[in-house]
Amino acid sequence: QVQLVESGGGSVQAGGSLRLSCVASGSTYSSICMAWFRQASGKMREWVAHIDSNGSSKYANSVKGRFTISQDNAKNTLYLQMNSLKPEDTAKYVCAAEEAACRFAWGDPSFFAWWGQGTQVTVSS
Repeated sequence: QVQLVESGGGSVQAGGSLRLSCVASGSTYSSICMAWFRQASGKMREWVAHIDSNGSSKYANSVKGRFTISQDNAKNTLYLQMNSLKPEDTAKYVCAAEEAACRFAWGDPSFFAWWGQGTQVTVSS
């Protein structure tokens, strides 16, 4: 079992930046895929980015070049640095984890067993 707690959300103007954090606790695994998803009001959950235990990462086209996913294994913390934010980035951001390689995820929420509660990001124009 893995528990995930996000923080770092808030309100920012378009063009601004935020850094989200997700602290993991509980069981540890040698191979784990961690990801960020987001869900805007009235819309389906959308995959944002994921990162493998070896640091290999992948991004959705909508955030590529603006967002950076990273992890600090010593702190059991996942990050999402979000730059050049746009109003369409407004959503609740949720971190997720699964004991498997990310290449099997295909951005599918059903792949992930563990989820945090999320943190709200609001970008105003």
